[in-house]
Amino acid sequence: MTRATTAERERTGTPIVEIDSLAVGYLQSGIVEPAVHSVTLAVRPGEIVALVGESGSGKSTTAHAVIGLLPDSARITGGSIRVGGVDLVGARERLVRSLRGSTIGLIPQDPMLGLNPTQRIGAQVAEAVRLRGLRGAAADAEVLDLLRQAGLDDPEQRLHRYPHELSGGQRQRVLIAIALAGRPELIIADEPTSALDVTVQARILDHLESLVRESGIALLIITHDLAIAADRADRVAVMRHGRIVESGTPTEILVDSENAYTRRLIAVAPALAHEGAVRPRFQLSAQEALEGEPILELDSVTKQFRAPRGSRGQRVTALDNVSVRVAAGRTHAVVGESGSGKTTMLRIAMGLETPTSGSVRFDGSDIAGLSWRRLRPLRRRFQLVHQNPFSSLDPRFTVRDSIIEPLVSFGIGSRAERHARAAELLDQVALPRTALNRLPGELSGGQRQRVAIARALSLQPDLVLLDEPVSALDVSVQAQILQLLLDLQQRLGLAYLFVSHDLAVVAQIAHTVSVFDKGTVVESGSVADVFGNPAHLSTQRLIAAIPGRRALSGHPPSDLTERDIP
Repeated sequence: MTRATTAERERTGTPIVEIDSLAVGYLQSGIVEPAVHSVTLAVRPGEIVALVGESGSGKSTTAHAVIGLLPDSARITGGSIRVGGVDLVGARERLVRSLRGSTIGLIPQDPMLGLNPTQRIGAQVAEAVRLRGLRGAAADAEVLDLLRQAGLDDPEQRLHRYPHELSGGQRQRVLIAIALAGRPELIIADEPTSALDVTVQARILDHLESLVRESGIALLIITHDLAIAADRADRVAVMRHGRIVESGTPTEILVDSENAYTRRLIAVAPALAHEGAVRPRFQLSAQEALEGEPILELDSVTKQFRAPRGSRGQRVTALDNVSVRVAAGRTHAVVGESGSGKTTMLRIAMGLETPTSGSVRFDGSDIAGLSWRRLRPLRRRFQLVHQNPFSSLDPRFTVRDSIIEPLVSFGIGSRAERHARAAELLDQVALPRTALNRLPGELSGGQRQRVAIARALSLQPDLVLLDEPVSALDVSVQAQILQLLLDLQQRLGLAYLFVSHDLAVVAQIAHTVSVFDKGTVVESGSVADVFGNPAHLSTQRLIAAIPGRRALSGHPPSDLTERDIP
């Protein structure tokens, strides 16, 4: 398939991909259970189409059918998928493989599963570049150019690193570079920016959009975020229970939707619920933000690491004179771009890293540098909820076992008392007690996160540290988890340290906030004050990049410039 055929399709308006009455099911106990029902969709050159829906709606199954990456248990039971006029349903694997990468590129959601942990990232991008026949200096230059295009800073140094030496957002950008390496005619982006902060998300989507507008390739975005779809797509298709329930332009979907399900998605999306404006839930003044006894204080914390091999300099400063204060019974959020130091700060607050200098006080006790044995008694009083609820739960443990594990570890209660506590905690997180004997794989993402929260509460902590706790969840499930956290805080008097890159989410839950930029705190105070009157350019850019603001303000995506920054 040549670029000439792409240009011809663009001139005539012929779709690159035509999905007609597609039906897909999964084989379970000898029976094919339907997952996608009669989906019809076309993507033309120079067009961005967004497929939106919650987990289990069938959007990823549809995308994987197009690129020929359905699991062995999947069965295409009807319809056709035509790519460049060739029907891929029933086609030989050799033909499908020949189109993958060169005609259709995929940006997967999970950067750790998409990258080889034993290879440096430069080698992995170079492998994709060499498939186009480039070698030597030309290939090396192409690798650097692709990494720059994907938004990776300092690519000359980054290409020598392994995936585990990069942040989640940086790893995702490497995957985007790999997808671009084959210069495909269609890019399928499966939740491509869910792990990225809003400013990097905007840059990545800006780049993908410019490719579409300038070179005539097509982009199919798979997302649960209706705000991203509305900002970026020419057409939006909303899926539910394996069917497309509504499709149209962003304006038709956001303003004139006639479908109750679509309207519910809009209502629970933080960036869309207030017509693109950031509306903090708690309206604290600057003085009120300083009130309350601190449960956790990081004072002038600096953290330096040894520089990776091949990098310039001997030490890397991850945190530079950082101070963060969490008041008892309140939520303090930490926001910033990927690589700004949020995760390092969280690990120091948990006692998992020792600061190079500065102090960390929990309820007045300095915990910086304490041995694990001396820290352990205090660890009962602060617990962590991870970003990914599936990876944080042992797949072999039942829900009951996961919840009581901390109680067993600290030797708290009898067997009967622990089981009673597990049932009580499920009540607190609004899960049925019938879930106690289930495994994580039998639960939805939102249910797994509720289990993770229940486990964190098992030791009756005073402080819960939350690392991007809703970023992996659909917007409707996000709303449920945020409301649960608010209810638990009010009932139990919990304090939260809430790490997030999503300012719209932070506005829904936090009282105070610190904005991180390159390892320093550039702005701090009440959410109402910082978001309402952002003083630092970094904060202004974070707010301006919130998805949904442009769609609702009438600006097309390409119109966002410095003048749009408040």
